[in-house]
Amino acid sequence: MVEKAVETLTEAEARQELSRLAAAIAAANTAYHTLDAPEMSDADYDALKRRNAAIESRFPGLKRADSPSDQVGGAVAEGFGKVAHRVRMLSLENAFAAEEVAEFDDRVRRFLGFPGAVQYTAEPKIDGLSLSLRYERGRLVQAATRGDGEVGENVTENARTISDIPQQLAGAPDVLEVRGEVYMSHADFAALNTRQSASGDKTFANPRNAAAGSLRQLDARITAARPLRFFAYSWGELSQPLAATQLDAIQRLTSLGFQTNPLTVLCAGPQEMLDHYRLIEAQRATLGYDIDGVVYKVNDLALQARLGFRSSTPRWALAHKFPAELAWTELLGIDIQVGRTGALSPVARLRPVTVGGVVVQNATLHNEDYIAGRDSRGEAIRGGKDIRVGDWVQVYRAGDVIPKVADVDLSRRKDTAHPYVFPTECPECGSPAHREEGDSVRRCTGGLICPAQAVERLKHFVSRGAFDIEGLGAKQVEMFFKDPLLPVKTPADIFTLAARDAANPLQKLKNREGFGEVSAAKLFAAIEARRIIPLDRLIFALGIRHVGEVAAGLLARHYSTWEAFEVAVTHATPGSAEWAELNSINGVGEVMAQSLVDAFQNEAERAAIDALAAQLTVQPVQARGVVDSPVAGLIIVFTGTLEKMTRAEAKARAEALGAKVAGSVSAKTDLLVAGPGAGSKAKDAERLGVRTMDEDAWLELIGG
Repeated sequence: MVEKAVETLTEAEARQELSRLAAAIAAANTAYHTLDAPEMSDADYDALKRRNAAIESRFPGLKRADSPSDQVGGAVAEGFGKVAHRVRMLSLENAFAAEEVAEFDDRVRRFLGFPGAVQYTAEPKIDGLSLSLRYERGRLVQAATRGDGEVGENVTENARTISDIPQQLAGAPDVLEVRGEVYMSHADFAALNTRQSASGDKTFANPRNAAAGSLRQLDARITAARPLRFFAYSWGELSQPLAATQLDAIQRLTSLGFQTNPLTVLCAGPQEMLDHYRLIEAQRATLGYDIDGVVYKVNDLALQARLGFRSSTPRWALAHKFPAELAWTELLGIDIQVGRTGALSPVARLRPVTVGGVVVQNATLHNEDYIAGRDSRGEAIRGGKDIRVGDWVQVYRAGDVIPKVADVDLSRRKDTAHPYVFPTECPECGSPAHREEGDSVRRCTGGLICPAQAVERLKHFVSRGAFDIEGLGAKQVEMFFKDPLLPVKTPADIFTLAARDAANPLQKLKNREGFGEVSAAKLFAAIEARRIIPLDRLIFALGIRHVGEVAAGLLARHYSTWEAFEVAVTHATPGSAEWAELNSINGVGEVMAQSLVDAFQNEAERAAIDALAAQLTVQPVQARGVVDSPVAGLIIVFTGTLEKMTRAEAKARAEALGAKVAGSVSAKTDLLVAGPGAGSKAKDAERLGVRTMDEDAWLELIGG
């Protein structure tokens, strides 16, 4: 999709675009990481992440609390035990051009204040499923998937069936957490699909899906029958260091018995990194397994420690991705799907076509402007060519399943093809579908009367990051929504389900198809267990536009209790003290604040929220702190020029010690660290009586 260039966006347009990107990326994460059923190509996903990062870079004050830049992976799937990673499993920053590799090197050296050359390792980026293996005293005791980076799935018994994974290690540290990628070779993948087809079972679209599906089997015997492999490339918790450098540490893993990639090399700088990238790219088709790029890592582990981490990616690593793939096929139709926030999303239905070895039948068409051949400003894209049913279109993908429509072949357009007319009414409820100024998306105005929105909001309510009610998934939500005897139209209806079933003089749930006495009782018990819910989960579960999991956590930690949150948002009108306080929370901007206020002031929405709250006991959420840190829980602002560390390093140090770093001074600010050249922030701090100190005093406070 050709979109308005980031450098030409106005602030209002940037807010709208960040909102759209956050929603699209969140949906893609769930499909890919949690469901093993991707709905977006890797190239499309990467493009969304890059555009989001570029907008945040140009408008840092607009960064959302649920920014995709701060998120890793997806939620843990049902059926597996949960494993909390003692060291987070993060994703990697992506690059696509040679210039970005040079920029990465420049950022690393600037962060470190390091004028000389930095050495990097370069290795193939395996397209598989991330796995963490924990060894204690040389014995494999636990294996876990990445999950959302914080919590993964316990797949220990399955991992024991993989021949590349040692069960015992000799000469290893007492605690060693080895990380790597589970994958399937091309030959083994082809043989597996042949066996699946012969036995009447489903075949897999690609080796990555086959590997992920095989590892995440509830029956380890199925995993054992699948030809899985494992490459080790990193580590988590250690009782003692493996080595002083990345390359030596990888070689240590090799000596312990792990398979490591033989194409891992040491590079003296960006040019050697790019040379190795091109070498691997040329060998890609002959490797015998799928890769989608090359990963660069700072070699010196002491420098890695100094560089540290962003919220979801390490500063010392970069994934240089390969280009995407293309194919032509016929557009058979355009369907409109209605999402939780009322967005009307067009989906292309394609004549099945194989793109890079995968058969695809659907593609995103983004929005009505994209179909019409224009961007959000009305300027031409694709040379102004619109997209019509019956056209031959170029589809673009670089990973799994749904691609995008990239171009149209006008020479093959039929005379009977007519311009597509985007609906101005919701196809689900018939309500007007309006498009706000500056928004590229048309939305149904039906709200709670729109069945598509209501169902999607209920699905969100019971999702993993929200109420996570066992036995009440998407399928059951759809069933109860349409049920004439036990309808569930709003979240509060879920918590009256058992009472309504008991009072039902007709057919009880336990006697109905799909349920029995045990399953009905389990469902009611699971619902009852969720009457006590932490504040952050409740805020996220409300499904308020722009308020994701990260934002819900920020709000919960700021207000602590439901009562305080509810009062604040109810009275937070522009110009009020409550409005100022809401906007002062680091990570909450005007767009999110307005969305919260709109939800609580909408009569129908508020009635649904109040009815739900009456059914619950909401647990307070305390601000995060760090033991023995003098700045834990404080809100700190840095201003002026810091001379003993970079601003980025100062912020990282503060956050590591449990402080919150804000971009502006407010009445909530606890401390201003001011270097030479401090301007308006210092004046604001003086006016508000905020404690102020220089860099030396700051370093003394935190222990140097």
